Amino acid sequence: MLKVCCRPRTFAARLDSCIESTPVARHLLRAYLSALPAGDRYADTAELLLGELFANAVQYCDAPDDRHIEIRFAVTNGLLRLEVHDAGSGRPSLRTVTPDDEHGRGLFLVNELSAHWGCCPRAGGIGKYVWALIAPTPTIAAA
Repeated sequence: MLKVCCRPRTFAARLDSCIESTPVARHLLRAYLSALPAGDRYADTAELLLGELFANAVQYCDAPDDRHIEIRFAVTNGLLRLEVHDAGSGRPSLRTVTPDDEHGRGLFLVNELSAHWGCCPRAGGIGKYVWALIAPTPTIAAA
């Protein structure tokens, strides 16, 4: 199921909570960024982080009655804000990863590549959303 809401410079969509929706979320982000001036300056980092946040929401959501994930994008003060909403009760926590770990690097990447990130309760008290602010990559001046 895909439910989309657009306002100037903001975007929201509700997707099925399944790993197959992750590429759909990234595609919607690419479409959103392609419509913005200099949106390509956010693209690589934003796609990676959205994929990690969405996959975490699918994997760790413990709410069997609400199997949807909402994604939201907006540019504010030059930073791209990504939000991933789910009905789960758990809160993400950053953990130390070792070179041998096969999993668990998602939040590490979010922490390292975003300007700032966090987790907040959703309106109504059911679930949470994880957000990340992404700075545009600098443009390289021609020599």
